[in-house]
Formats: sequence, C-alpha cells, structure tokens
Amino acid sequence: MARLCLSVVPSGPACDADADPAVGAHGANRTSLKLGTGIRAYGRLLTHGPIARPFVFAAFARLTLAMLPLGILILVQQERQTYALAGVVSGAYAIGAALGTPLWGRLMDRFGQVAVLAPTSLSSAALLVALALATTGGAPGGVLVALAAGVGLAYPAVSPALRAGFRVAFPDPWSRKVAFALDATSVELSFVLGPLLLSAFLLARIAVLPLLITATLLAGGTIAYCLTRFARRASHALGARDEVAGSSTGDPAPRTALAAAGVPAILIVVLLLSVGFGQLDTSMTATADRALGGTEQVGILFAAIASGSTIGGLVFGARSWPFDDRRALPVMMGFFGLCLLLLAGLLGIGHAGLPILLPLLFLTGLSIAPALIMQQTLLDRLTPPERLNEAQALLSAANTTGAAIGTAIAGFVIEGAGLKIVAQKRIRMSLPEARRFYAVHKERPFFGELVDFMVSAPVVVQVLEGENAIAKYREVMGATNPAQAADGTIRKLYALSVGENSVHGSDSADNAKIEIAQFFSENEIISA
Repeated sequence: MARLCLSVVPSGPACDADADPAVGAHGANRTSLKLGTGIRAYGRLLTHGPIARPFVFAAFARLTLAMLPLGILILVQQERQTYALAGVVSGAYAIGAALGTPLWGRLMDRFGQVAVLAPTSLSSAALLVALALATTGGAPGGVLVALAAGVGLAYPAVSPALRAGFRVAFPDPWSRKVAFALDATSVELSFVLGPLLLSAFLLARIAVLPLLITATLLAGGTIAYCLTRFARRASHALGARDEVAGSSTGDPAPRTALAAAGVPAILIVVLLLSVGFGQLDTSMTATADRALGGTEQVGILFAAIASGSTIGGLVFGARSWPFDDRRALPVMMGFFGLCLLLLAGLLGIGHAGLPILLPLLFLTGLSIAPALIMQQTLLDRLTPPERLNEAQALLSAANTTGAAIGTAIAGFVIEGAGLKIVAQKRIRMSLPEARRFYAVHKERPFFGELVDFMVSAPVVVQVLEGENAIAKYREVMGATNPAQAADGTIRKLYALSVGENSVHGSDSADNAKIEIAQFFSENEIISA
C-alpha cells in the first residue's frame, strides 16, 4: 500500500490563517487578493479584472442614487410648481426603497444575487419611466406618490450586493476596509457626476429626458453587474461559509441580521444622519432655484459637497488611523451638523453666494464618506457572514429612510416658510409694455429711469401664491429705496438705486390682478 502522496497547497489569500475554507471550496479565491495600504491599494483593486468589472458596472447603476430622487424632485416641482408635493413624491420613492431593500437582501442571502437583482432592476426602471410620463401627463398627485413608491420598492440592492461580495473577495479585513473606502468614494462620485449629468439633461428642455436616462443607467448597469462571475458566486460562497461555520460550532444561523449585537445601534445612527442628508438635498435644490437663478445650477452645489466627501473618503481609507471607529463616528457626525448649522445661518441672512457656498459645502462633505466607511466597517465586523446581504441592505434602507424623512420635512418647511411659484416665464419687455406696466408711476420723477431699466435686459415674471402673499413678498424685497432696505432683503443686496431696484412686487390685491393679467393667461397659472 502506498505510503506517500503529493500535496500541492496554493499560497494565495484563501490559505491565510484567517481565510475561510468555503471561499477556496467554491473557487472564489480566483478573485481574492490582498490590497495592501496607501493610495496604490485603490489601483490594485481597480486593475484586478474579476473585481474591477463588477465594481465599474455597479458604479454605473449607482449613478442613479443621486439622479433618481433629485430627478423626481425637480420634474414634479417644475411640472406642478410645488416643493411640498415634490418632496412627498421623492420621499415616497425613498420610503419604498427603505421597505424593499431589506427584503431583497434577505432574498439574495437565500437565492443568490443574480436571481434578485435582474428582475428588480427592470421593474424599477419601467416604473420610473411610467412616473415620468404620468408627471408630465397631469396625473393626480396620489398616482405620482404610488408610482414613486413602486420605483423605490423595486430598486435593486446593488450596493448591498457589492459590499457583501467584498467579504468573499477580500478575506483580509484590512483589504475589505480599503474596498469599503473605495466603495464609499464611488457612491460620493455618483453624487458628483449624477447631478451634473442631470443638469446637462435639463438643458435640453425635454421634461422627461433626465428620468429616462436614469432608468437606462439603472437597468443597464445592474444587468451588466449580474453577468459577472463576482455576482454569481458571492452569495453561494457566503452560504458555504455558513455551512462550514455551523458544522464546526453547532450554532444555528441567526434568523435576522438585527439579532446580531450592535447592528440595531448602527442602523439607528445611520437613520439619524441620513435625515440631515435628505434635508440638505432638498435645501440645495431650493437654493439653486430661488437664490442662484434656476435648478440647472443644482449640479454645482452637489458637486462641491460630494467632491469634499470623495477626498475625505480616499484619505481616510488609504491608511490605518490610531482611533477607534466607534469613538470617531460621533465626532464626524458632530462636524457635519455644525457645518449644516453654518450653511443655514448664511442662507438665512442672505449672504450665501457661490464663492461662499461652494467652499463651505466642500468642507461639509469631508466628513460624509469617512462616516459611511466607519458604519460599513462596524457592520461588517458585527454581522455573521450568512446574514451579510441582509445587513448591508438594512444599512441602505436606513440611509434611504432617513433621507426620505429629511426630504419630506425640508419640502414642507420650504413651502411653509413663505411663498409658492404657480406661474413663471422669462421675457423681454417692449417699451410700450414697460410704460403700461408702470403707468401708476408715470408722474413720478424716476419713471423714465425705471422704464429704461426694465427694457434693458430680459426679466423673469412670476405669480406667487401664499397666505398674505403681498405683505410677505414686500418684506422679502425690502424698501423701494435700497439705502433704506433691511439687511438681507433683495433690494439691500442687489439694487443700485430707486430706479434700478432689481425687483418689483404688487402693492395691493387689485394691482396684482391687473399686473398678472398683463403677462399670464388663466391656464398658465397652476395652483396646487
């Protein structure tokens, strides 16, 4: 009987002391590698084909993370002229996503990623197209809310799937932290590129185009991810880990990730932090619309904050830090909250042009990606492998739920604080139109200067609606003489003289009727 045999032991990561035998058993070691430290670690990940391809495909799908809720918000606001309804519809999408994502995570743990991601991505994209057409077609607000909730409910759990796959691809915990850092950076880049793409599509003046492109990216990127070996093997390898761990310990797998110690606390923290994210998103859209001349500018604001987050994430993930993530996370959240307070204060007093807003938004963003990386790392550390898809899905759900709450709150606060635009157009007044418009002032010494100023360039005429609208708007405008106007009012900030005082507002209900009729027909005024 032979007493000798040949043993060949591979020396890759699957044979490390802390590597999982199930990974090698299913062949996942073909994609695993140790990334090392420093900026070069990111390059190693992005040049390793078996991991780089699914990462890039997921990045295309996740461009929609920012484009989708923002596109819904802008389309509904432009078509229906109300931030309150726009905030509710966008919030309904986020709530739908919050409900659906944990379900898809559990199903991925059971049936694998491809079987869940492919049908959900196609369903969500189809419902998004229906929502865009319903919004422009005049469907009731309730229909828009239901469709948006459906879009969110069917939204594919690409981010949880990718992050769960990292446990298979990177047995080394430090390599996983690098992957989480690059993942968080990729998400933040989606908040740079997504709104910029959306702004570019808005310039085409085709109302449904931004959401149609978003639907294409969502379905195409997710299906491409599903075609990779990474997606096909990730859940099976995690399931095999469960079998190996269960057979060696005798402990049954937990029924849910929420049963793992520490996981609920992390999710609560993420939920609260995301409320701030949602309020910030809606506030930046309203700031672009009302302070910067149009929603086309919103991409610049999102690019500033997301650029800060991208740099913060790359720096944080490239090295080992001497502090514990559990202690550093509250500090990051406090810094984020402080920056939000400063932004709100500057906007409130009217001193928030782009030269001030952009650097402050960049500074605010520096804390976002590091906080997300800490959350993901803590969750990865606390969650049993066999429930990792579900845990990462719950993390995404907490993010979207918090964002939904923040978005809805901000929409109502913006509307409740003042006035709503129910009609708007950009025109160039002719001399006769200007003389007729200001006929009430024809005996005043500044009449000629005022008329000449109003015909010198295009103007934006609007119909504003709200309780005590005339008094409120005249308070916002300030005194006719800019020298006497209160700080923070439009005329104090922008007017040059009594004749060139930058803005006009009706002074009585009777004059408002006359002035509105000069520029708008009844069917052009859309009151909610």
